[in-house]
Amino acid sequence: MRILMLCYEFPPLGGGGSRVAYGLSTELARLGHHVDLVTMGYQGLPSHERVHGVQVYRVPCLRIRKYACTIPEAATYLVSALPRVLHLLRQQRYDITHAHFILPDGLIAWQLQRYAQLPYVITAHGSDVPGYNPYRLKLAHKLLAPLWKTITRNAAQIICPSNRLQSLVAKHAPETKLTIIPYGFDLHNFQTHVKKHRRILVVSRMLQRKGVQYLFKALEKLPLDHEIHVVGDGTYLPILRQIAHNIGLNVIFWGWLDNESPHLKKLYETSSIFILPSEAENFPVSLMEAMAAGLAIITTKDTGCEEVVGDAALLVEARNPHAIRAALESLTADADLSEALGQAARRRLAENFSWSVVVRTYLDLYERCTDKQASEPSCQRSLIDR
Repeated sequence: MRILMLCYEFPPLGGGGSRVAYGLSTELARLGHHVDLVTMGYQGLPSHERVHGVQVYRVPCLRIRKYACTIPEAATYLVSALPRVLHLLRQQRYDITHAHFILPDGLIAWQLQRYAQLPYVITAHGSDVPGYNPYRLKLAHKLLAPLWKTITRNAAQIICPSNRLQSLVAKHAPETKLTIIPYGFDLHNFQTHVKKHRRILVVSRMLQRKGVQYLFKALEKLPLDHEIHVVGDGTYLPILRQIAHNIGLNVIFWGWLDNESPHLKKLYETSSIFILPSEAENFPVSLMEAMAAGLAIITTKDTGCEEVVGDAALLVEARNPHAIRAALESLTADADLSEALGQAARRRLAENFSWSVVVRTYLDLYERCTDKQASEPSCQRSLIDR
C-alpha cells in the first residue's frame, strides 16, 4: 500500500504519540509498504531524510521546545504542511491518509479527502480529545468544537488505543466510526538481563495530571534506601522541584531526555521500580518501556493505565499517596514479587503489543477503508460535497 502518514510530532520531537507514529511507520516500511510522513521541522533536523525505509518530510515552522508544542506553533505547521502534502499528492497515488491527532493533523487529512477523495483514518492520542486533560486546552476545544466534529465525522475510522479514550470520543461525537487498536512496541529495544539497582524511576511529561506530586508525598519520611530519578520536562516541573525541596526529598531531576538517548535506556534497564501515578492516560508509552525493561510497576487504576499493564503491575487509586506508599512498601520488602511482576510485564508486552502483532490490525483496517472507498464512490462524493 501507499500510505501518507501525518504527525506533527516525530522523534526526536514529542512524547508517546510521536513514538507510535515512528514505530508504525517503520514497521509498515519493513513489510514493504510505501510510507511518506510529514511532520514539523526543528533546529538542525533535515527537511527530508529516509528513516528505516520511511520518507520523512519536515516542514518549516516555529517551535521552541522538543517536548511541547503550543497552539500558535501548531498553526504554523498547518500553514507549511498543507502545500507540502499537496505537492506529494501530485507525485504519489496514495491509498489512504493516516493522521495522528485529530488536530492539527486530522484537519489536513480532511482537506485531502475534500480535494482528492482520499480516505483517511485518525489515531487519537488523548490531548486532541475534549475533556481528556482537565487542566489544558479547554478553551481551544470549545472554540474548535464544530471543526473537530466535522473532522471526526468524515473520517473512515477514528482509532483509539484504549477503551477509556474511545468512550470519551463517543461522548462528544456519537456518530463517529470508532475502533480500538492498542499502541505497538519494539520490546527488543530494552534488555532485561541487566543488574537492577535500588532505584525508583519516573518518566513522564511534567504536568499536574501526571500525579508525581502524590508520589513525593508518599515518599515523605519513608525509610527507603532507593534513589529517586525523575525524567521529563513540562510546566509543572518547577513546582515539583519545590515540593521535593520542601519535604527534604532527595530527587535527581534529569529534565528532558531524548527518546533515543542511551542514558534513558540505561535508566530503564538498571532501575528496579517504575511509577506512573497519573490521573488520566490514553495508552502511555512510558509504561510499555518499563514493561520491556522488566521493571516492577506501580500505576493507577481506572485511568487508562490498567489497560496497558493488566495484572502485571500493582494498581493504586489516583491522587492517593497512602496507596502509593503501601505499594512501595510491598515491592521493597519482597524481591520475589518485584521480579515476578517484571517478568509478567515483559511477557504481556510481547504477547499483546509487539509491532509485529499490532501492525496486522492496522493493515486490515486500511484495506477495509480503501475497499469501502472503491465500492461506494457516490457516498464518498456526498461527503466531499458537504
